[in-house]
Amino acid sequence: MNTEKLIHQEYKELISNDPEQNKEGALDLKANMKHSPLYFKDDYRAKTLQIPKVYSEATIRHFEQIVQTAYGIFQKVIREYLNCADYRRSFPFSKELEELICIPNLYDSLLPIARFDIFYHEDTGDFYFCEINTDGTSAMNEDRLLGELLIDNPAHQEMIRRYRMEQFEMFDSWVDTFLGLYGTYEKRREHPNVAIVDFLDRGTFREFQEFARHFQKAGVNCEICDIREFRYENGELISKRGHRIDAIYRRAVTSDIMKEAADIQPFLTAVKDSAVFLAGSFCTQIIHNKWLFYILHQERTHQFLTEEEIAFVRAHIPETKLFAKGSFELQEVLADKDSYILKPLDSYASSGVYAGVEYTEKEWEELAGRVYETDYICQRYCPQYQTENIDFAWGDGRWHPYINMAGLYVYNGKFAGVYSRQAEGSGIIASHRNERTVPTFVLKGKMTEENV
Repeated sequence: MNTEKLIHQEYKELISNDPEQNKEGALDLKANMKHSPLYFKDDYRAKTLQIPKVYSEATIRHFEQIVQTAYGIFQKVIREYLNCADYRRSFPFSKELEELICIPNLYDSLLPIARFDIFYHEDTGDFYFCEINTDGTSAMNEDRLLGELLIDNPAHQEMIRRYRMEQFEMFDSWVDTFLGLYGTYEKRREHPNVAIVDFLDRGTFREFQEFARHFQKAGVNCEICDIREFRYENGELISKRGHRIDAIYRRAVTSDIMKEAADIQPFLTAVKDSAVFLAGSFCTQIIHNKWLFYILHQERTHQFLTEEEIAFVRAHIPETKLFAKGSFELQEVLADKDSYILKPLDSYASSGVYAGVEYTEKEWEELAGRVYETDYICQRYCPQYQTENIDFAWGDGRWHPYINMAGLYVYNGKFAGVYSRQAEGSGIIASHRNERTVPTFVLKGKMTEENV
Protein backbone atom coordinates (compact mmCIF):
# COMPACT_ATOMS: atom_id res chain seq x y z
CA MET A 1 0.00 0.00 0.00
CA ASN A 2 1.47 3.39 -0.98
CA THR A 3 1.97 6.31 1.39
CA GLU A 4 -1.10 8.21 0.22
CA LYS A 5 -3.35 5.21 0.86
CA LEU A 6 -1.86 4.53 4.28
CA ILE A 7 -2.41 8.12 5.41
CA HIS A 8 -5.92 8.13 3.97
CA GLN A 9 -6.73 4.93 5.82
CA GLU A 10 -5.57 6.41 9.13
CA TYR A 11 -7.82 9.43 8.63
CA LYS A 12 -10.77 7.16 7.83
CA GLU A 13 -10.23 5.02 10.93
CA LEU A 14 -10.06 8.08 13.17
CA ILE A 15 -13.30 9.45 11.75
CA SER A 16 -15.11 6.09 11.78
CA ASN A 17 -14.09 5.44 15.40
CA ASP A 18 -15.56 8.73 16.59
CA PRO A 19 -18.12 10.00 14.04
CA GLU A 20 -20.00 12.25 16.46
CA GLN A 21 -16.95 14.25 17.49
CA ASN A 22 -15.85 14.56 13.87
CA LYS A 23 -19.33 15.66 12.81
CA GLU A 24 -19.29 18.31 15.53
CA GLY A 25 -15.88 19.46 14.29
CA ALA A 26 -17.15 19.66 10.69
CA LEU A 27 -20.06 21.84 11.74
CA ASP A 28 -17.71 24.08 13.72
CA LEU A 29 -15.51 24.37 10.63
CA LYS A 30 -18.51 25.34 8.53
CA ALA A 31 -19.54 27.97 11.09
CA ASN A 32 -16.02 29.40 11.21
CA MET A 33 -15.82 29.40 7.42
CA LYS A 34 -18.79 31.79 7.46
CA HIS A 35 -16.57 34.31 9.23
CA SER A 36 -13.68 33.90 6.79
CA PRO A 37 -12.96 35.13 3.23
CA LEU A 38 -14.38 31.81 2.02
CA TYR A 39 -17.84 33.22 2.72
CA PHE A 40 -18.56 36.14 0.43
CA LYS A 41 -21.76 37.83 -0.75
CA ASP A 42 -23.92 35.48 1.35
CA ASP A 43 -22.45 32.33 -0.14
CA TYR A 44 -19.72 29.77 0.56
CA ARG A 45 -16.87 30.19 -1.90
CA ALA A 46 -15.86 26.58 -1.22
CA LYS A 47 -17.25 23.45 0.40
CA THR A 48 -14.98 20.83 1.88
CA LEU A 49 -14.74 17.25 3.15
CA GLN A 50 -13.28 15.57 6.22
CA ILE A 51 -10.11 14.05 4.77
CA PRO A 52 -7.59 16.47 3.22
CA LYS A 53 -5.26 15.46 0.41
CA VAL A 54 -1.84 14.38 1.68
CA TYR A 55 0.94 13.61 -0.81
CA SER A 56 4.29 11.98 -0.22
CA GLU A 57 7.47 13.77 -1.21
CA ALA A 58 7.96 11.12 -3.91
CA THR A 59 4.64 12.10 -5.49
CA ILE A 60 5.61 15.77 -5.31
CA ARG A 61 8.80 14.97 -7.20
CA HIS A 62 6.65 13.27 -9.84
CA PHE A 63 4.49 16.39 -10.09
CA GLU A 64 7.64 18.45 -10.60
CA GLN A 65 8.65 16.17 -13.50
CA ILE A 66 5.18 16.41 -15.06
CA VAL A 67 5.31 20.21 -14.86
CA GLN A 68 8.81 20.39 -16.32
CA THR A 69 7.93 18.29 -19.37
CA ALA A 70 4.53 19.85 -20.01
CA TYR A 71 5.81 23.39 -19.58
CA GLY A 72 8.59 22.76 -22.08
CA ILE A 73 6.04 21.52 -24.63
CA PHE A 74 3.71 24.47 -24.05
CA GLN A 75 6.53 26.99 -24.45
CA LYS A 76 7.41 25.45 -27.81
CA VAL A 77 3.76 25.65 -28.95
CA ILE A 78 3.56 29.34 -28.00
CA ARG A 79 6.83 30.17 -29.76
CA GLU A 80 5.77 28.35 -32.91
CA TYR A 81 2.48 30.25 -32.94
CA LEU A 82 4.25 33.60 -32.54
CA ASN A 83 6.86 32.83 -35.21
CA CYS A 84 4.92 30.95 -37.89
CA ALA A 85 1.84 32.26 -39.70
CA ASP A 86 0.92 28.81 -41.02
CA TYR A 87 0.77 27.45 -37.46
CA ARG A 88 -1.43 30.32 -36.34
CA ARG A 89 -4.00 29.26 -38.90
CA SER A 90 -4.42 25.99 -36.98
CA PHE A 91 -6.04 27.83 -34.05
CA PRO A 92 -9.65 29.06 -33.84
CA PHE A 93 -8.82 32.64 -32.82
CA SER A 94 -10.36 35.79 -34.24
CA LYS A 95 -8.20 38.33 -36.04
CA GLU A 96 -8.59 40.69 -33.08
CA LEU A 97 -7.42 38.09 -30.57
CA GLU A 98 -4.55 36.98 -32.81
CA GLU A 99 -3.28 40.56 -32.89
CA LEU A 100 -3.33 40.73 -29.09
CA ILE A 101 -1.57 37.38 -28.79
CA CYS A 102 1.24 38.51 -31.09
CA ILE A 103 2.08 41.69 -29.15
CA PRO A 104 5.66 41.29 -27.80
CA ASN A 105 5.57 41.08 -24.01
CA LEU A 106 9.13 42.44 -23.54
CA TYR A 107 10.09 40.15 -20.64
CA ASP A 108 11.63 36.70 -20.22
CA SER A 109 8.59 34.41 -20.05
CA LEU A 110 5.81 33.28 -22.34
CA LEU A 111 3.83 31.58 -19.58
CA PRO A 112 4.31 33.27 -16.18
CA ILE A 113 1.52 31.49 -14.29
CA ALA A 114 -0.70 28.48 -14.93
CA ARG A 115 -2.48 25.58 -13.33
CA PHE A 116 -2.29 22.20 -15.02
CA ASP A 117 -5.37 20.22 -13.98
CA ILE A 118 -4.71 16.48 -14.14
CA PHE A 119 -6.41 13.24 -13.19
CA TYR A 120 -3.68 11.56 -11.17
CA HIS A 121 -3.86 7.86 -10.30
CA GLU A 122 -2.14 7.51 -6.94
CA ASP A 123 -1.84 3.72 -7.17
CA THR A 124 0.10 3.71 -10.43
CA GLY A 125 1.45 7.24 -10.93
CA ASP A 126 -0.35 7.44 -14.26
CA PHE A 127 -2.09 10.68 -15.19
CA TYR A 128 -4.22 12.40 -17.81
CA PHE A 129 -4.54 16.12 -18.45
CA CYS A 130 -7.99 17.62 -18.01
CA GLU A 131 -7.34 21.24 -18.95
CA ILE A 132 -4.82 24.06 -18.67
CA ASN A 133 -5.65 27.29 -16.85
CA THR A 134 -3.51 30.36 -17.55
CA ASP A 135 -5.29 33.72 -17.37
CA GLY A 136 -7.46 33.66 -14.28
CA THR A 137 -5.51 30.87 -12.52
CA SER A 138 -7.00 30.97 -9.03
CA ALA A 139 -7.93 29.28 -5.72
CA MET A 140 -4.60 29.66 -3.91
CA ASN A 141 -6.46 31.32 -1.06
CA GLU A 142 -8.98 28.48 -0.82
CA ASP A 143 -6.21 26.01 -0.16
CA ARG A 144 -4.53 28.26 2.43
CA LEU A 145 -7.70 29.03 4.37
CA LEU A 146 -9.08 25.49 4.35
CA GLY A 147 -5.79 24.26 5.75
CA GLU A 148 -6.05 26.77 8.60
CA LEU A 149 -9.70 25.88 9.29
CA LEU A 150 -8.72 22.24 9.88
CA ILE A 151 -8.03 23.33 13.45
CA ASP A 152 -11.69 22.28 13.91
CA ASN A 153 -11.16 18.80 12.43
CA PRO A 154 -10.44 16.25 15.24
CA ALA A 155 -9.07 13.59 12.88
CA HIS A 156 -6.62 16.07 11.36
CA GLN A 157 -5.51 17.29 14.78
CA GLU A 158 -4.63 13.72 15.71
CA MET A 159 -2.82 13.18 12.42
CA ILE A 160 -0.57 16.19 12.89
CA ARG A 161 0.40 14.75 16.27
CA ARG A 162 1.61 11.69 14.39
CA TYR A 163 3.08 13.27 11.26
CA ARG A 164 4.81 16.41 10.04
CA MET A 165 2.73 17.95 7.26
CA GLU A 166 3.25 21.20 5.37
CA GLN A 167 1.05 23.28 3.11
CA PHE A 168 2.38 24.99 0.00
CA GLU A 169 3.18 28.71 0.20
CA MET A 170 1.77 30.29 -2.96
CA PHE A 171 1.66 34.05 -2.29
CA ASP A 172 5.18 35.26 -1.52
CA SER A 173 6.44 32.78 -4.12
CA TRP A 174 4.22 34.35 -6.80
CA VAL A 175 5.23 37.87 -5.79
CA ASP A 176 8.90 36.84 -6.08
CA THR A 177 8.23 35.28 -9.50
CA PHE A 178 6.30 38.33 -10.72
CA LEU A 179 8.95 40.80 -9.57
CA GLY A 180 11.74 38.61 -10.96
CA LEU A 181 10.09 38.68 -14.38
CA TYR A 182 9.49 42.41 -14.09
CA GLY A 183 13.22 42.76 -13.54
CA THR A 184 13.73 41.42 -17.10
CA TYR A 185 11.14 43.82 -18.58
CA GLU A 186 12.63 46.19 -21.18
CA LYS A 187 10.70 49.21 -19.84
CA ARG A 188 11.02 48.46 -16.14
CA ARG A 189 10.95 51.20 -13.52
CA GLU A 190 12.86 51.09 -10.26
CA HIS A 191 9.72 51.27 -8.09
CA PRO A 192 6.78 49.96 -10.13
CA ASN A 193 3.14 50.45 -9.24
CA VAL A 194 1.39 47.07 -9.54
CA ALA A 195 -2.29 46.42 -10.18
CA ILE A 196 -4.23 43.17 -9.80
CA VAL A 197 -6.81 43.41 -12.58
CA ASP A 198 -10.13 41.70 -13.26
CA PHE A 199 -13.82 42.34 -13.78
CA LEU A 200 -14.32 42.80 -10.06
CA ASP A 201 -18.00 41.88 -10.06
CA ARG A 202 -17.02 38.32 -11.02
CA GLY A 203 -13.49 37.95 -9.61
CA THR A 204 -12.34 36.32 -6.36
CA PHE A 205 -11.88 39.65 -4.58
CA ARG A 206 -10.75 38.25 -1.22
CA GLU A 207 -7.96 36.36 -2.98
CA PHE A 208 -6.90 39.56 -4.73
CA GLN A 209 -6.69 41.24 -1.33
CA GLU A 210 -4.40 38.49 -0.06
CA PHE A 211 -2.08 38.85 -3.05
CA ALA A 212 -2.10 42.64 -2.66
CA ARG A 213 -1.03 42.27 0.98
CA HIS A 214 1.93 40.14 -0.07
CA PHE A 215 3.00 42.62 -2.76
CA GLN A 216 2.84 45.38 -0.15
CA LYS A 217 4.79 43.22 2.33
CA ALA A 218 7.52 43.04 -0.33
CA GLY A 219 7.59 46.86 -0.43
CA VAL A 220 5.64 47.17 -3.69
CA ASN A 221 2.74 49.57 -4.23
CA CYS A 222 -0.21 47.40 -5.23
CA GLU A 223 -3.90 48.07 -5.79
CA ILE A 224 -6.86 46.05 -7.02
CA CYS A 225 -8.44 47.51 -10.16
CA ASP A 226 -11.52 46.85 -12.23
CA ILE A 227 -10.39 46.45 -15.81
CA ARG A 228 -13.20 48.78 -16.97
CA GLU A 229 -12.10 51.73 -14.84
CA PHE A 230 -8.70 52.70 -16.25
CA ARG A 231 -7.78 55.86 -18.13
CA TYR A 232 -5.02 56.00 -20.73
CA GLU A 233 -3.37 59.41 -20.94
CA ASN A 234 -0.06 60.53 -22.42
CA GLY A 235 1.15 56.96 -22.83
CA GLU A 236 0.37 55.99 -19.24
CA LEU A 237 -2.33 53.72 -17.81
CA ILE A 238 -4.04 55.46 -14.89
CA SER A 239 -6.08 53.71 -12.20
CA LYS A 240 -9.41 54.97 -10.85
CA ARG A 241 -7.49 56.30 -7.83
CA GLY A 242 -5.25 58.34 -10.10
CA HIS A 243 -2.08 56.25 -9.93
CA ARG A 244 0.15 55.38 -12.88
CA ILE A 245 0.16 51.60 -13.35
CA ASP A 246 3.45 50.06 -14.46
CA ALA A 247 2.81 46.33 -14.02
CA ILE A 248 -0.34 44.22 -14.13
CA TYR A 249 -1.11 40.82 -12.61
CA ARG A 250 -3.92 39.87 -14.98
CA ARG A 251 -6.75 37.79 -13.56
CA ALA A 252 -9.34 38.79 -16.17
CA VAL A 253 -9.81 35.82 -18.49
CA THR A 254 -9.35 36.38 -22.21
CA SER A 255 -12.83 35.24 -23.22
CA ASP A 256 -14.39 37.91 -20.97
CA ILE A 257 -11.98 40.54 -22.27
CA MET A 258 -12.90 39.80 -25.88
CA LYS A 259 -16.63 39.90 -25.11
CA GLU A 260 -16.35 43.26 -23.39
CA ALA A 261 -13.59 44.85 -25.46
CA ALA A 262 -15.67 47.95 -26.15
CA ASP A 263 -15.78 48.76 -22.42
CA ILE A 264 -12.06 48.31 -21.71
CA GLN A 265 -10.38 50.30 -24.47
CA PRO A 266 -7.93 52.18 -22.19
CA PHE A 267 -6.58 48.86 -20.90
CA LEU A 268 -6.35 47.36 -24.39
CA THR A 269 -4.71 50.46 -25.86
CA ALA A 270 -2.06 50.42 -23.14
CA VAL A 271 -1.36 46.75 -23.89
CA LYS A 272 -1.15 47.39 -27.63
CA ASP A 273 1.24 50.29 -27.02
CA SER A 274 3.39 48.11 -24.71
CA ALA A 275 2.86 50.74 -22.01
CA VAL A 276 2.53 48.21 -19.17
CA PHE A 277 4.11 44.95 -18.05
CA LEU A 278 1.36 42.33 -18.37
CA ALA A 279 1.55 38.96 -16.60
CA GLY A 280 0.34 37.05 -18.31
CA SER A 281 0.27 38.52 -21.76
CA PHE A 282 -2.32 37.35 -24.25
CA CYS A 283 -0.02 34.70 -25.73
CA THR A 284 -1.01 32.50 -22.77
CA GLN A 285 -4.40 32.06 -24.45
CA ILE A 286 -2.74 29.64 -26.87
CA ILE A 287 -2.37 27.22 -23.96
CA HIS A 288 -5.55 28.14 -22.11
CA ASN A 289 -7.87 27.37 -25.04
CA LYS A 290 -9.11 23.78 -25.11
CA TRP A 291 -8.17 23.50 -28.79
CA LEU A 292 -4.62 23.00 -27.50
CA PHE A 293 -5.27 19.30 -26.93
CA TYR A 294 -6.23 18.83 -30.59
CA ILE A 295 -3.17 20.79 -31.73
CA LEU A 296 -0.83 18.70 -29.59
CA HIS A 297 -1.78 15.53 -31.46
CA GLN A 298 -1.18 17.02 -34.93
CA GLU A 299 1.80 16.20 -37.11
CA ARG A 300 2.53 19.92 -37.54
CA THR A 301 3.17 20.15 -33.79
CA HIS A 302 5.21 16.96 -33.74
CA GLN A 303 7.63 18.57 -36.20
CA PHE A 304 9.15 20.67 -33.39
CA LEU A 305 8.73 18.30 -30.43
CA THR A 306 11.24 15.67 -29.37
CA GLU A 307 10.39 11.97 -29.49
CA GLU A 308 10.08 12.00 -25.70
CA GLU A 309 7.67 14.93 -25.82
CA ILE A 310 5.54 13.27 -28.50
CA ALA A 311 5.35 10.13 -26.37
CA PHE A 312 4.30 12.28 -23.40
CA VAL A 313 1.48 13.84 -25.44
CA ARG A 314 0.24 10.48 -26.72
CA ALA A 315 0.25 8.96 -23.24
CA HIS A 316 -1.27 11.82 -21.26
CA ILE A 317 -3.28 14.18 -23.50
CA PRO A 318 -6.72 12.75 -24.37
CA GLU A 319 -7.68 12.50 -28.03
CA THR A 320 -9.49 15.72 -28.92
CA LYS A 321 -11.32 16.86 -32.06
CA LEU A 322 -13.85 19.47 -33.08
CA PHE A 323 -17.36 18.18 -32.42
CA ALA A 324 -18.51 18.63 -36.00
CA LYS A 325 -18.74 16.90 -39.34
CA GLY A 326 -15.40 15.68 -40.61
CA SER A 327 -14.02 15.21 -37.08
CA PHE A 328 -16.13 13.34 -34.54
CA GLU A 329 -19.37 12.28 -36.21
CA LEU A 330 -22.47 12.71 -34.08
CA GLN A 331 -23.60 9.11 -34.46
CA GLU A 332 -20.21 7.82 -33.31
CA VAL A 333 -20.49 9.80 -30.07
CA LEU A 334 -24.12 8.84 -29.50
CA ALA A 335 -23.34 5.14 -29.91
CA ASP A 336 -20.66 5.07 -27.17
CA LYS A 337 -21.61 7.89 -24.80
CA ASP A 338 -19.52 6.74 -21.80
CA SER A 339 -16.33 7.15 -23.84
CA TYR A 340 -16.75 10.87 -24.55
CA ILE A 341 -16.86 14.29 -22.92
CA LEU A 342 -17.98 17.52 -24.61
CA LYS A 343 -16.48 20.94 -23.81
CA PRO A 344 -16.86 24.49 -25.18
CA LEU A 345 -13.72 25.69 -26.92
CA ASP A 346 -13.21 28.52 -24.44
CA SER A 347 -14.83 28.39 -21.01
CA TYR A 348 -13.91 28.21 -17.35
CA ALA A 349 -15.31 26.87 -14.04
CA SER A 350 -16.53 23.73 -15.88
CA SER A 351 -19.25 25.78 -17.55
CA GLY A 352 -21.00 23.88 -20.36
CA VAL A 353 -18.97 20.67 -19.91
CA TYR A 354 -20.84 17.37 -20.34
CA ALA A 355 -19.62 13.80 -19.74
CA GLY A 356 -21.61 11.00 -21.32
CA VAL A 357 -21.34 8.84 -18.18
CA GLU A 358 -23.60 11.30 -16.36
CA TYR A 359 -26.56 11.03 -18.76
CA THR A 360 -29.09 8.52 -19.98
CA GLU A 361 -29.06 7.55 -23.65
CA LYS A 362 -32.03 9.83 -24.33
CA GLU A 363 -30.54 12.78 -22.43
CA TRP A 364 -27.21 12.36 -24.20
CA GLU A 365 -28.85 12.23 -27.61
CA GLU A 366 -30.67 15.52 -26.93
CA LEU A 367 -27.67 17.25 -25.39
CA ALA A 368 -25.07 16.14 -27.93
CA GLY A 369 -27.38 16.99 -30.80
CA ARG A 370 -27.91 20.49 -29.39
CA VAL A 371 -24.19 21.36 -29.16
CA TYR A 372 -23.05 19.60 -32.36
CA GLU A 373 -21.28 22.05 -34.68
CA THR A 374 -21.48 24.91 -32.14
CA ASP A 375 -17.78 25.47 -31.27
CA TYR A 376 -17.56 22.42 -29.02
CA ILE A 377 -14.75 19.91 -28.81
CA CYS A 378 -15.14 16.22 -28.13
CA GLN A 379 -12.59 14.32 -26.05
CA ARG A 380 -12.02 10.75 -25.07
CA TYR A 381 -13.20 10.42 -21.48
CA CYS A 382 -10.31 9.67 -19.11
CA PRO A 383 -10.61 7.09 -16.33
CA GLN A 384 -11.03 8.71 -12.90
CA TYR A 385 -9.18 7.99 -9.67
CA GLN A 386 -11.49 7.66 -6.68
CA THR A 387 -10.97 7.86 -2.93
CA GLU A 388 -13.52 7.58 -0.15
CA ASN A 389 -14.44 10.69 1.78
CA ILE A 390 -17.23 11.96 4.00
CA ASP A 391 -19.19 15.22 4.17
CA PHE A 392 -20.78 16.02 7.52
CA ALA A 393 -21.30 19.73 6.86
CA TRP A 394 -22.98 19.88 3.42
CA GLY A 395 -23.65 16.21 2.68
CA ASP A 396 -25.32 13.18 4.24
CA GLY A 397 -22.51 12.25 6.66
CA ARG A 398 -21.84 8.90 4.96
CA TRP A 399 -18.82 7.52 3.16
CA HIS A 400 -18.88 7.88 -0.64
CA PRO A 401 -16.35 7.43 -3.44
CA TYR A 402 -15.12 10.78 -4.79
CA ILE A 403 -13.28 11.39 -8.04
CA ASN A 404 -10.07 13.40 -7.63
CA MET A 405 -8.44 16.18 -9.61
CA ALA A 406 -5.01 17.64 -8.87
CA GLY A 407 -4.41 21.17 -10.10
CA LEU A 408 -0.66 21.71 -10.38
CA TYR A 409 0.24 25.39 -9.93
CA VAL A 410 3.12 26.50 -12.12
CA TYR A 411 5.04 29.76 -11.55
CA ASN A 412 7.25 30.52 -14.55
CA GLY A 413 7.85 26.85 -15.25
CA LYS A 414 8.36 25.77 -11.63
CA PHE A 415 5.92 23.58 -9.72
CA ALA A 416 4.43 25.74 -6.94
CA GLY A 417 1.63 23.77 -5.26
CA VAL A 418 -1.56 21.74 -5.68
CA TYR A 419 -5.24 22.64 -5.75
CA SER A 420 -7.18 19.51 -4.76
CA ARG A 421 -10.78 19.04 -5.86
CA GLN A 422 -13.11 16.09 -5.42
CA ALA A 423 -16.65 15.24 -6.46
CA GLU A 424 -19.05 12.46 -5.62
CA GLY A 425 -19.84 10.25 -8.59
CA SER A 426 -17.91 9.34 -11.72
CA GLY A 427 -18.56 12.19 -14.15
CA ILE A 428 -16.98 15.64 -13.92
CA ILE A 429 -16.04 18.05 -11.17
CA ALA A 430 -18.22 21.13 -11.68
CA SER A 431 -17.73 24.18 -9.48
CA HIS A 432 -21.39 25.17 -9.76
CA ARG A 433 -22.73 21.74 -8.84
CA ASN A 434 -20.79 19.03 -7.04
CA GLU A 435 -17.29 20.31 -6.36
CA ARG A 436 -15.61 19.92 -3.00
CA THR A 437 -12.22 21.49 -2.26
CA VAL A 438 -9.84 19.90 0.22
CA PRO A 439 -6.59 21.45 1.44
CA THR A 440 -3.36 19.86 0.28
CA PHE A 441 -0.43 18.85 2.46
CA VAL A 442 2.99 17.31 1.86
CA LEU A 443 3.99 14.55 4.25
CA LYS A 444 7.43 15.35 5.67
CA GLY A 445 7.78 12.42 8.05
CA LYS A 446 6.65 11.10 11.39
CA MET A 447 6.60 13.28 14.48
CA THR A 448 9.36 12.62 17.01
CA GLU A 449 10.11 14.09 20.40
CA GLU A 450 12.51 16.50 18.67
CA ASN A 451 9.69 17.78 16.45
CA VAL A 452 7.17 18.30 19.24
